[in-house]
Amino acid sequence: MTKKPTKPEVAAGATRVMRTKIKKKRGLKESSRRWLERHMNDPYVQRSKADGYRSRAAYKLIEIDDKHHLLKPGMKIIDLGAAPGGWCQVAAARTGSTAENPHVVGIDYLEMDAVPGAPVLLMDFLDDAAPQRLSETLGGAPDVVLSDMAAPTTGHRRTDHIRTMHLCEVAADFAISVLKPGGHFLAKTFQGGTEAELLNLLKQNFRSVHHVKPPASRDESAELYLLAKDFKGRAAADPS
Repeated sequence: MTKKPTKPEVAAGATRVMRTKIKKKRGLKESSRRWLERHMNDPYVQRSKADGYRSRAAYKLIEIDDKHHLLKPGMKIIDLGAAPGGWCQVAAARTGSTAENPHVVGIDYLEMDAVPGAPVLLMDFLDDAAPQRLSETLGGAPDVVLSDMAAPTTGHRRTDHIRTMHLCEVAADFAISVLKPGGHFLAKTFQGGTEAELLNLLKQNFRSVHHVKPPASRDESAELYLLAKDFKGRAAADPS
């Protein structure tokens, strides 16, 4: 039986976990100081630097894919809200995407450094021209649509949840409009309800839908990932 990865096991890949203390400074809020200290001492942050990933979020996709086997060589992948590029790095490596034959295309309105083997379009995925541009760059319809997008936080948990849920909903609509039959959709969401309509939409269009929380997602974080597998195809969708 495959053993479920744990946070200490992931951290063990680094040669040594260095502990850093952030001194109290005038003008630096105590909450900000604690966040910086936690971030700098996070084993996933330290491991991402050692492994060359853009962010610790790369390990969330790695852990989800290790368990659910979404990314396979030759598959075509779209990464919505790709900046800073960690998920593009993982997807490119696992699909064998290259600059000459790209299988992975990201899209974001934020500028970011290029990812080898994964071109990134500098535009909003809600732009009317985005689906056509992505299809042309990818060379066809995607097998998987990924989204690790979250709205900028306001500090008000309910508001942050609603804003991120909206991003998840529009990402789901996009995925349903472009995926190949049999394709998969993975997107960040937050715990907190108000997602019944989204779940119903996904269940109408995919053969299995469930929540996943990878070990790399912090225990105190309200984030979850919605995984919808085996797209039924647009002909099977509810006309409404």
